[in-house]
Amino acid sequence: MYNFDEIIDRNNTACVKHDGLMQFFGRDDMLPMWVADMDFRSPDFIIDALRQRLNHEVLGYSIPTPSYWEAVQQWLARHYGVNAQREELHFIPGIVAGIAFVLQAMTHPGDSILLTTPVYPPFLNLPQSSQRQTICSPLKIAGTHFEIDFEDLEWRSRDCQWMILSNPHNPGGTVWGEETLRRIADICYRNNVNVISDEIHADMTLGGNKHVSFSTVSAHARDISITFTAPSKSFNIPGLGSSVCYCPNESLRKRFFGYLDGFEVANGNIFAFIGAEAAYTHGEEWLQQLLTYLQGNVAFLRQYLGENMPYVKAILPEASYLAWLDFSSLGLTHTQLKDAIYNKAKVALNDGTTFGGDTYQGCFRINLGCPRETLKTALDRIANSIKDMIEK
Repeated sequence: MYNFDEIIDRNNTACVKHDGLMQFFGRDDMLPMWVADMDFRSPDFIIDALRQRLNHEVLGYSIPTPSYWEAVQQWLARHYGVNAQREELHFIPGIVAGIAFVLQAMTHPGDSILLTTPVYPPFLNLPQSSQRQTICSPLKIAGTHFEIDFEDLEWRSRDCQWMILSNPHNPGGTVWGEETLRRIADICYRNNVNVISDEIHADMTLGGNKHVSFSTVSAHARDISITFTAPSKSFNIPGLGSSVCYCPNESLRKRFFGYLDGFEVANGNIFAFIGAEAAYTHGEEWLQQLLTYLQGNVAFLRQYLGENMPYVKAILPEASYLAWLDFSSLGLTHTQLKDAIYNKAKVALNDGTTFGGDTYQGCFRINLGCPRETLKTALDRIANSIKDMIEK
């Protein structure tokens, strides 16, 4: 059994989540519940594989081995029914980088990129940084999960060239079902919109939910999509920069892979290949234990909010460890809430306005990928600071 209750001091390890607090929040005395990595030990079988490679004391340029590609292909086929041929796959040094490469290789300045908001901030920032336009279709809230507004999506997609789809969704961890994905594919195909499907949280479905890979739902989806995935979230190895791109459409593939190879922007490193292969080869048991623990954290959050902060509307993850908390019913300004959470409670959460603008004032994203004791401490601090503010 793996011990996910262990408290590990990550300070002074050059990690963004802890050592980046001063840079991003202006103070370093906060409990970090923001950046999407977990405070659990990376799996022993991955660490062992990296250590074994270090016994050979030459760290030169590296290439992915046949066994690496076999591990990737078998994982995709076994878990998602994606029967990827070797030529349909390409290594990527990170999914955000991969999306940036698609925008550079496959779009032009002034092109419009379709998004569903609230959404992971780089999805908004990357198009703007490359002089593309962002067209946002707001998601609807249905209980504790998001839903696509298909009428709005249809209307907005007509002026777009590409869509960046978060599948499962970030923030909130909503799992898009097969019918939802098929409708997205039909809309995009009809309006000549290609789709980037970010499936980095695919391995982390909770509570009986099942991830559906976008490319598998229809011939239209397969024909218009580029899919990104990675072991980085599910096995807590984002620092290795190991991701994979899957592109079954030959025309799209030649353009995109030609860009990657021609500009040499998607070469890997020794530990990216070794870590990913170990994860996909030996990771089933560890992952199942992790998901059970994370499901317990989601249940704890649900119960805690009901008992102590019933004014919070929460989108609870059906996949991943990222929940969306809406405090707007309190009637406090976003500035007041940030002061209560950041400065009084001293808890670092992601600011909801970075996921789509002022529409999401009063909202924050919380990372549940931590020991339950840490989660309880963070929630206690937030509840007490909000209570003090209300009573004043």
